[in-house]
Amino acid sequence: MKQILVFILLATLLCWFMFAPVYKHIIIVRQAVLQKEVDYLLEIGANGRHGYINSAMIQDSRDRMEERGFIPEDLIYIVETTTGTGGTDASAPVWRGAGLRLHMTYPYHRLFVIDQLVGITVPAASNRMGASGMKMSEYVP
Repeated sequence: MKQILVFILLATLLCWFMFAPVYKHIIIVRQAVLQKEVDYLLEIGANGRHGYINSAMIQDSRDRMEERGFIPEDLIYIVETTTGTGGTDASAPVWRGAGLRLHMTYPYHRLFVIDQLVGITVPAASNRMGASGMKMSEYVP
């Protein structure tokens, strides 16, 4: 009986050591893709022709993220400005010198299940990883 228990524990630890680096890289890649998308949206939204991040830009972003394996409905976009205006209205763009801020989040889902099986405390599946950035608007009417 002890030998079976030792075998199960060793097999569990071996699986954890083999697969832990793989799914940790998934988290790192997801975080990097989120940050890259935030930077891209800010670059487009704060340029001299726009001064906003509207729903069409966000929908295009959701489509790009879906191509990279994200579930588009789980992505949350929060657009803010340093002046307190919305930042999503094309009829009231953010003027040059004001900051356009974007915060984007995505849930962890069940990436930490292996850690939980080993006994490590893990974040809840509903917790979210996020990326954010701010760029000064270049829009001049």
